[in-house]
Amino acid sequence: MVRRILWGSLALAPITLLVDYLLHPGKTLLFALAAVSLVPLAWLIGEATEHAGEHTGPGIGGFLNATFGNAPELIIALLAVGKGEAEVVRGSLTGSVVSNVLLVLGLALCFGGRGHVDRRSTRRSLVLIAVAVALLLIPAIASWSGGDPERHSLAVLSLPVSIVLLVLYVAVTAASLRREAREHVAEPAEREPWPLRTALLALGAVTVVTALVAEVLVDSIETFADNAGLTDFFVAAVIVAIVGNAAEHGGAIVVAAHGKIRLASEIALASGAQVAVFLIPAVAIISWLIDPLPLSFRPVEIFALAGSVLIASIVLFDGTTSRNKGAVLVAGYGAAVVAFFLAGNR
Repeated sequence: MVRRILWGSLALAPITLLVDYLLHPGKTLLFALAAVSLVPLAWLIGEATEHAGEHTGPGIGGFLNATFGNAPELIIALLAVGKGEAEVVRGSLTGSVVSNVLLVLGLALCFGGRGHVDRRSTRRSLVLIAVAVALLLIPAIASWSGGDPERHSLAVLSLPVSIVLLVLYVAVTAASLRREAREHVAEPAEREPWPLRTALLALGAVTVVTALVAEVLVDSIETFADNAGLTDFFVAAVIVAIVGNAAEHGGAIVVAAHGKIRLASEIALASGAQVAVFLIPAVAIISWLIDPLPLSFRPVEIFALAGSVLIASIVLFDGTTSRNKGAVLVAGYGAAVVAFFLAGNR
């Protein structure tokens, strides 16, 4: 049923583009249409990536997942960089990590109830995010001392931090893939995978459409925020972050509801870690081709990131899950949302 709805809702993307091109409606309506349209597009990218991975093996499959799985967020971030919306970029990236670790994991535990997590995988993801936060403190603290937080010197300072994070991501991912290859037991596929050519063509096509819809979203953020009485930062850190991850969010919750709590927790935490050690540095490095982006995160962003790791570590310390623990995580996300709201724009 859910899959049928997602397939049908793919029509929202061309509708959004046609409405924007032909009718030129208000930016608030365009923001809403674009945000909803990105959800099935993100899901289709995940579907095509999964089918392609069935043909390429775990190594290339992992690379495809890292590259295309974060495509909506990456595209939104780079478009915002091109429009000089640095606060929107950083806010959406921060919000993505926090929503995965607290909101998605929390809802998964609420739906899944009692169970166990893979303690090794959980520890790895949380440590990766913690290391990322520690390294991001270098340009962040330098931006708190006054002066322009977008100054070029901070972008230069962010570059080696980004390189270290990417090297860390590659090293950890390679080690994980080697271990999984040794431990993996082949199982018959639950469904016939798409032909590789079909999967790759679908990836290319949906990525292009995602870029077009994301451009509409980015163009309308400021007007939507003004009309809704919200700041650009809040819209990016909460609404855009959730929209960019909507497919993964929904997937984790559905998996948990089916009793696969361990898998659901891995989806949520691995996605958060991937944003922290892959997407953030990737955006910072690629931005040098457009307009160098300093990783000058605000105190509220750093505290939200560190707090999410701390809360998740305490909740999952014994490796067990429960609905009460899920409620604690969701409450933590609620606190982060309030903090983002009170922080306002820089």
